[in-house]
Amino acid sequence: MRVTTNAPVTTSSLLASNDPFEVAQRFVQELTRSSSPSGSFVIRKDSYTDKATGVTHVYVRQYTQGIEVADGDMNINIKDGIVLSYGDSFYRGQGMELLAHRLYDPHAEYCASLDYEIESRIATFNQQLASQNDQVAFNGREGEKETLGLLPQLYEWNCAHVDTPYFMSEHTAFSGQDFGNPSRALLQFMIAATPSQQLSADMIANPSSYLEKMSSTWESHFVGGHGTLSALISNVPDTVNPVKAKAVFVQVPDGDSTSLELVWKFEVEMEDNWYEAAVSATAPHRIISVVDWASDSPLPVAPLPKEPAERTTGVYNVFAWGINDPSVGNRSIQKENFDSLASPVGWHSLPYYVDPVSVGFKPEDRRKFRNTTTTWGNNVFAHENWEGRNSWLTNYRPDAGVDLVFNHTYAPKKTDSTDSLDEARKYINASVTQLFYTSNLVHDLYYRYGFDEVSGNFQQHNFGRGGEESDAVIANAQDGSGYNNANFMTPPDGQNGRCRMYLWNTANPYRDGDLEAGIVIHELSHGLSTRLTGGPANSGCLGWGESGGMGEGWGDFLATTIRSTRNYSDYAMGSWAANREKGIRNFPYSLNDTINPSTYQTLDKPGYWGVHAIGEVHAEILWVVSQRLISKYGFIDTLFPPMPQENGTVPEGDFYRPAEFTATGDRKPLVPKHGNSLIVQLILNGMKMQPCRPSFLDARDAILDADEVLTGGENYCDLYAGFASRGLGPNARVDGRTPWGGGVRTNDYALPAKCVDKKPE
Repeated sequence: MRVTTNAPVTTSSLLASNDPFEVAQRFVQELTRSSSPSGSFVIRKDSYTDKATGVTHVYVRQYTQGIEVADGDMNINIKDGIVLSYGDSFYRGQGMELLAHRLYDPHAEYCASLDYEIESRIATFNQQLASQNDQVAFNGREGEKETLGLLPQLYEWNCAHVDTPYFMSEHTAFSGQDFGNPSRALLQFMIAATPSQQLSADMIANPSSYLEKMSSTWESHFVGGHGTLSALISNVPDTVNPVKAKAVFVQVPDGDSTSLELVWKFEVEMEDNWYEAAVSATAPHRIISVVDWASDSPLPVAPLPKEPAERTTGVYNVFAWGINDPSVGNRSIQKENFDSLASPVGWHSLPYYVDPVSVGFKPEDRRKFRNTTTTWGNNVFAHENWEGRNSWLTNYRPDAGVDLVFNHTYAPKKTDSTDSLDEARKYINASVTQLFYTSNLVHDLYYRYGFDEVSGNFQQHNFGRGGEESDAVIANAQDGSGYNNANFMTPPDGQNGRCRMYLWNTANPYRDGDLEAGIVIHELSHGLSTRLTGGPANSGCLGWGESGGMGEGWGDFLATTIRSTRNYSDYAMGSWAANREKGIRNFPYSLNDTINPSTYQTLDKPGYWGVHAIGEVHAEILWVVSQRLISKYGFIDTLFPPMPQENGTVPEGDFYRPAEFTATGDRKPLVPKHGNSLIVQLILNGMKMQPCRPSFLDARDAILDADEVLTGGENYCDLYAGFASRGLGPNARVDGRTPWGGGVRTNDYALPAKCVDKKPE
């Protein structure tokens, strides 16, 4: 639940201290005093103050009976001692009853709902087909028919093991209640999670042999006075690293109310997935929730360090920033155009102490900087991954030598189909270089809009500016684990993000996803939205339903905005790599509702169950909203703000409006002057303000809140006009929305009352 305070004054804000963390402490105490008297809470250490806006984003986690409530979250946005808005999913009940009268099984409920939806949508489609003239029936409906044909396969993927926990609980290996041993619950999850049917069958037939091999190392942590017991479990089948396990509560429906259930929360890293899963601590070990951190795609200046010593600037033969793919431009020589605020030491330097391959250096040299001559630096480690493996440290990278010139050939030739892969691998140097170049520019761009160290960005070294270190993006070019895809894995702050780009066998010669900037930007944007939503330490806020769909939508929108020009055009997503004019979505992004008819209610149609389809509706809505601001403020050709001056001041130039100052002489946050830069700023600021597991409505309101903070709300009616034109007016709603999606939506095309007599500019 997200709430904007009608009058931004609370009891807390009237007290003496305006310290945002004290305000948050008092605010939560007042809010929960009567509804959750026996509970407690902890203000998470990843809370931070946004240097650009002055808003402090406070993240709170609930505890009860001394145990963490994993989905008991509150985010509070505070400025000048005033609570601007907050999101709240705290548990308000009376605590947990062990071995409750009813076993809640969300996996079974999801599968029952999915089965009903599949049957209902297929029946509706067939009825519509039968009522139409034969000549008309298949015109324009082949895509819908194809999607419906895949739904039974969707059920098989998700529900093949929905009943397994119950008959496994009768096995001697699972007999008895053992709250202190997470291995059985983990094995139950792996039965459902492994893509290998043979391995799954063997785990079911011989669970004892797998349980005997698994070993746990226990650790105890104290968070806010609460002792937390966690384990690191080794030798888990089909995983690539030991599994982290922690005993927590989660909230589960119980009739008309909500109860708590004790679960084991696992972080399971596999070759192609990285799951955060909650599995009931008692047999039958039911899967309560799953979030996959892997997302697929079908400002004061810190002092510059004295190190590194002067070095050569990188030079790259690439498709320059703004050229989306080989069909719209040629390669050219580009210099290492790093932003001195976002990347103070450039793209090819990092300290020895956070360099994964630096060993044997002297203790006094640990903070000295190493200059590299490969695609290896503080923001990105880029390399080939032809074997499609999880290991990456020793993978191949082009070495440009001391001159740091990455000038490699890209000239793929049409070949016999059996030779297409070898032909693509001939230009691996160009692919890795392009991926490195694009990824660094994305890092620098998002940094300037507020995705910095304290908010959870991806860097090995944070220059003393806060946040967790050692989490540069691991970028795999021509990943051999698949074709025609791309994905990004986003663990919590302090763990490396992982971007995997694939070849596309959609043409001869093959097409390379590394060379389509829109796909790379889309994937890297998963890291952005996941870290900014709900705080950088929580990667579970965009897992499913509308929340998961918006993770896809932001990626499409930002990629499309970055490639757009002042001469308006419609854009398809992924069209070059897919060798398909309309791209990999149902419609191109367009202002024309005949070309793209998507509205909020479109989510109720067949084919809009998955996150990618949900995401393209969200991206289309944002695209329409953005054009409202561009019509009002115009378009700027570069989204990169001016470089800061030597004293750290960012000049306005033609990028920002003239600076304004407070009564005390402090400069207010700079406001982007043009529509395309302003909407990017509002969306990133909105991500920071929205709650964990947001809906479309939550995200809309967060953008409106962000505009209130940045401009005083001067764009309220213009923004709402864009949202309402696609059904997200003030009275839009969804009835019956479940944790995994679903529900029935109602469009609202009206404007708020205060905008009715005011024509949007």
